[in-house]
Amino acid sequence: MKRIHIILYALLCSLSLMAQGEVHEMSASYVWPADTLVRQRLQAWQDLKFGILLHWGLYSVAGIVESWSICDEDWIRRDTTRTYQQYKDWYWGLADEFKPEGFNPKQWANVSQRAGMKYMVFTTKHHDGFCLWDSRETDFTIARHAFAGDARRDALRHVLDAYRAAGFMVGTYFSKPDWHSPYYWWEVYATKGRNVNYNVAQHPWRWAQFKRFTHAQVKEILTRYGHVDILWLDGGWVCKENGQDIDMPALAAMARRAQPGLLIVDRTVRGAYENYLTPERGVPAKAVDCPWESCIPLSDDWGWVGQPRWKSADQVVATLIEVVAKGGNLLLGVGPTPDGTIEPAAVRRLEAIGQWLKKNGEAIYATRPLPCYRSGDVWFTQAKDGLRRYALYVPPHTQAELPATISWKGNLPTPKTTMRLLPTGEELSWRTEGDSVSVQLPKHLPREAIAIGF
Repeated sequence: MKRIHIILYALLCSLSLMAQGEVHEMSASYVWPADTLVRQRLQAWQDLKFGILLHWGLYSVAGIVESWSICDEDWIRRDTTRTYQQYKDWYWGLADEFKPEGFNPKQWANVSQRAGMKYMVFTTKHHDGFCLWDSRETDFTIARHAFAGDARRDALRHVLDAYRAAGFMVGTYFSKPDWHSPYYWWEVYATKGRNVNYNVAQHPWRWAQFKRFTHAQVKEILTRYGHVDILWLDGGWVCKENGQDIDMPALAAMARRAQPGLLIVDRTVRGAYENYLTPERGVPAKAVDCPWESCIPLSDDWGWVGQPRWKSADQVVATLIEVVAKGGNLLLGVGPTPDGTIEPAAVRRLEAIGQWLKKNGEAIYATRPLPCYRSGDVWFTQAKDGLRRYALYVPPHTQAELPATISWKGNLPTPKTTMRLLPTGEELSWRTEGDSVSVQLPKHLPREAIAIGF
């Protein structure tokens, strides 16, 4: 009966949050990092183009959208048969049910590799404060509840080890707000939205404790688990400008002592600690002339839900092409199941994306944008050395098969240019007329995006 209640709550919360969404806007400007090692790491990261964001936690047990349902903002809807406190007590209690006996990060890494992904970001802690590592700062961790008796209880270690072994650049997502911490949501007061629920200026000791707690937890994930490339900080409302100063200069200095060259992504907080921008659930309207990454889930949700609405492999490929042509990376969100695996429906889509990248990845990886990055349904990229360009044609969803020829304006070939279809290496016939070029396609190509090198 308890499981049925969880499923009903999951459906209700999922439907309401799916309709509303919670989207971070992209910062309006960018500050280039001064640290040479950081700039080198940033350039290496820009070459990778495609990564995976793994949301996994208590919300996975219930099959609801991350931990937002314990926040009292008016865009969130709940079953009215429980009080708000009863709901929070139920949610915190999921820690005693989170026992992922099928936990298999090697499967995650293997699937990600087959998808053509090159880097990963793992949620060490979402806003609910539940830690996916054995933190010494709190008992609210996977290692001290239902999964405590399992040898894999320090989950972060196994996830990072699996992805590093598969050759990935590895990142740790960390929520700056912590709704479980009494130093952020103090039980003396009612909670007020996502923010700290007491006056920081009136209670400086309590805020100092939260700041110490935050620094200590970040130090744990950066000093106990080997090499880390990215610290991906969520919860941009926790910042000095919003009266919630956690001393980012000191935190960043500590982080880079532990991990020299570390990329720090203090999302939506413009400045020295937002090493790349992170537009969420969408792609900027125009090319962006600085490092950036669109983070978009494979379904409508970041975490696992019981009846997801999946994006197709073709949709993801089309988004990846647009993102890369505009100069960005794509971080695709995938939520492992409560049992700890990536489910078959997600695997099938990821493998299909990987098959496309096997044939066309030359036009994606280690490329840079061109001033003319689009002409109709054709997108353009270029090799870093500028000696080779790529045209990527994305067929409209209403088009049942590929046309006999494709045309574009701009990025015109020279008379001696050779054009080749990337999947086969086949040389293509082409001709120019004024400011446009037409390329003849072979017959019987599968209906999918195609890449041409020239």
